[in-house]
Amino acid sequence: MLRLNVMNPPLIGVSTSVTVASYPERAYINAAYLHSIQQAGGVPVLLPPQLGGPARREFRKRLAGVLLTGGGDVCPERFAEAPHPTTSDVSEARDGLEIDFTLWAIEEEVPLLAICRGLQVLNVALGGSLHQDIPSELDSPLDHSQVHRQTGTRHVPTHHVKVQDGSRLAGILAAKQTSALIPLCHPLPLSTVDVDLIPRARGYDIEALGRGLAEVAWAPDSIIEGVELEDPARFVVGVQWHPEELVAADPAARNLFAALVDRARA
Repeated sequence: MLRLNVMNPPLIGVSTSVTVASYPERAYINAAYLHSIQQAGGVPVLLPPQLGGPARREFRKRLAGVLLTGGGDVCPERFAEAPHPTTSDVSEARDGLEIDFTLWAIEEEVPLLAICRGLQVLNVALGGSLHQDIPSELDSPLDHSQVHRQTGTRHVPTHHVKVQDGSRLAGILAAKQTSALIPLCHPLPLSTVDVDLIPRARGYDIEALGRGLAEVAWAPDSIIEGVELEDPARFVVGVQWHPEELVAADPAARNLFAALVDRARA
C-alpha cells in the first residue's frame, strides 16, 4: 500500500550495479529497491556508474536524497589493501560514482541510506577499511553470505541484530517492538529486532570505522550490522542487511525507507 502523504514526492538517487568484464556493458538494479522508495512516497532516479561529470552535476541540482544499494565488492585499493582471492565484481566506475555522491550528500546535508555494499562504500568514503572475507579473517560461526538461500527466500529473516538504544537507527526501527522479536539476552542497553542478512557483498565487513561514523548495530557474533553519522544534523544511516526485501511484511524495514523519504521531503 502506498503511503498517504505523497505531497511533493522527493527525487531519490538510487545507485545501480554494473556488469564487469562482459559485453554489452549494462547498468542494472533489483526492483525491490525501486518499489520500496515508491511505497515510502519517493521517486527513484537511477544513478548508473556511466554518468559523467555534467550529468552528475545536473542530478545534484534535483536530488533530495541518496540510496546506496548492494552489489559487488569495493576495490581494496581504496582502503590500501591488496585484493583477497575471493574479491570479485570490482567496478572502479561504480566505486567512484558512489563515493562521489556519498561525499556530496554528507557535505550538503542530503539524507543518505546505505544498504549492504552501500554501508561499505560509506565507510570507505570516510577513510575506513573493510575485512574482505569474513570466514578467513574473522572465523565467525555465523554464515553471513547466506549464498545457499538467495533463490526465492531473500524475504526470510535469518538471525537477530542488536541495535543500540538511543541511536537514530533504533528510533527508525521502533515500530518493531513485540515480545516475539526479543529472544536475546545481553548485558548492554540494546533493543533486538529481526532482520534479513542475505546476501552480503561477498562477505565484506567493516574493519575500521570511517571518520564520524558510529557503530550502532551488531550481529550475534559482534560483526557490525549498522552505522550512522554521529552528527545529528546529517541523516546518514547504513545497514548491512537487505530491508528492501522485507517491506511487504516488516514495519521496521518500511520505516527505513520512510525515514529517508520523509527527511528528503523536509
